[in-house]
Amino acid sequence: MDNIKRVILKLSGEALAKKEGGYNDELIENIANQVKTIVNKGTDVGVVIGGGNYWRGRSNDNIDRTKADQIGMLATIMNCIYVS
Repeated sequence: MDNIKRVILKLSGEALAKKEGGYNDELIENIANQVKTIVNKGTDVGVVIGGGNYWRGRSNDNIDRTKADQIGMLATIMNCIYVS
């Protein structure tokens, strides 16, 4: 990986969650340590985090698309705050 300058890591919200709900802190810490190792070797890392552990609005017929997307964006923000 010495010649790679930039990478993007996409994490789904569901990947951050335990099967029984809540965040999988052990997994999140493991991922953070791996990212830190890569950054320390000189590679820029961008992390994109989803919000699917909170909301799958497109499968809900009782809410319009705009509101569903807004809820999904808020879920993404909550995940980013937690992981940071």
